[in-house]
Amino acid sequence: MRLTTPDCFAERSDTALPLHVIERSGFDEWRRLQLPALGSWIDAQTFTAVSGSLLLLPGENGIAGAVLGIGDRNDPFSYAHAPMALPPGDWKLANDLDADALRALQLGWGLGAYRFARYKAPLRMPARLVSGKVDAETLDVLAASVRVRDLVNTPTEDMGPDQLEQVCCELAEKHGATINVVSGEDLLKHNFPAIHAVGRASHRAPRMIELQWGDEKAPHLAVVGKGVCFDTGGLDIKPADGMRNMKKDMGGAAHAIALAELIMARKLPVRLSLLVPAVENAIGPMSYRPGDVLTTRLGVTVEIDNTDAEGRVVLCDALAYASELKPALLVDFATLTGAARIALGPDLPALYANDESLAADWLEAANAQRDPVWRMPLWRPYLRYLLSTIADLANSGPSRMAGSITAALYLERFVPEAQPWVHVDVYSWNDSDRPGKPTGGEAQGLRTAWAVLKQRFGK
Repeated sequence: MRLTTPDCFAERSDTALPLHVIERSGFDEWRRLQLPALGSWIDAQTFTAVSGSLLLLPGENGIAGAVLGIGDRNDPFSYAHAPMALPPGDWKLANDLDADALRALQLGWGLGAYRFARYKAPLRMPARLVSGKVDAETLDVLAASVRVRDLVNTPTEDMGPDQLEQVCCELAEKHGATINVVSGEDLLKHNFPAIHAVGRASHRAPRMIELQWGDEKAPHLAVVGKGVCFDTGGLDIKPADGMRNMKKDMGGAAHAIALAELIMARKLPVRLSLLVPAVENAIGPMSYRPGDVLTTRLGVTVEIDNTDAEGRVVLCDALAYASELKPALLVDFATLTGAARIALGPDLPALYANDESLAADWLEAANAQRDPVWRMPLWRPYLRYLLSTIADLANSGPSRMAGSITAALYLERFVPEAQPWVHVDVYSWNDSDRPGKPTGGEAQGLRTAWAVLKQRFGK
């Protein structure tokens, strides 16, 4: 699958116009240094360099330059309005930025220039940033972010379980990894009964995709992503407005795949296991039913209270298998609950961790990367909301209380207590157009995860 990486950087240009990048706090000083005529123009526009603003500067032959108002200089999205707010063409910095701010500018420029163009050509080209050779890691992080967006934006007809498998195969071939896929009825032979149950009603076979990469002697990292390529809700069918964007229900898999790609591209010294349970939660004669009891890979019996709580059902087999590999760290991403969005809104992924130092590292990295997550508690008394009278637990319950927490507690049941584990409940979606965040698929918490892994496992 070819990425829609935007063409928005140039190493050099003889026609580039100057771009002044100014924070509001430094605007008055910069304004005093301008020639009187230019100062009068700036004043006439009532421009004050507030974050997200832009002012074109006049010249004898038209546009002579521009001023970009920014907020936090280390936040990539402070710069993300530039590529589409500036006229197409080449632009170069007219003032210096430190190394961290320059990397933020480059990443933000790339994110702001992104448009999903598989089915519809963009209306215009983004402005190009002329800044010499762009930092290689920044380009890899941008590519990973674009990977998430592209995967989530692609409709299920073109991004079902088989296409997710193909993406993983392409990455394996590119980076020298190995792939093993268990699909269809073979899921039962290899003891993935919960994955099979959720996906068996679709005309596209459910599967467990496993990618292995790295030195066997290196610390072992397992990354799991929920790959529900479309979620009708099953027999507990969603209403139309709830089903409309369910192509994004594989957003967890998109994050896991993109993170794995970033790990391999940057050659992080780990032994990587990427696990993607890929299914379509369809409706048909073979649909699993409310009231069914599944015996999962771990041997834990689960009563199906609601077929629309399917993500945790496929993940429980994947997490049990990942735990059998005894990794140094287990991380999963999932578009798991609407309850997390009610609690935290669309921009804040919910973070759960069973290790205090791990959680602290994640939150510190989120702050440093300007890629926020919000820690939520694994409040075990709420397991009472998952009680079943005939099975070890239920996948859901009648109460609407603490929905994100109970989902995380369900997953925790399939992870050994001694296994360091992080679960990220992501929305994977921008619900409105904002600079650098066009409506559609979005990478959330990806840069934070990469920063933590780099700090923990890097040389």
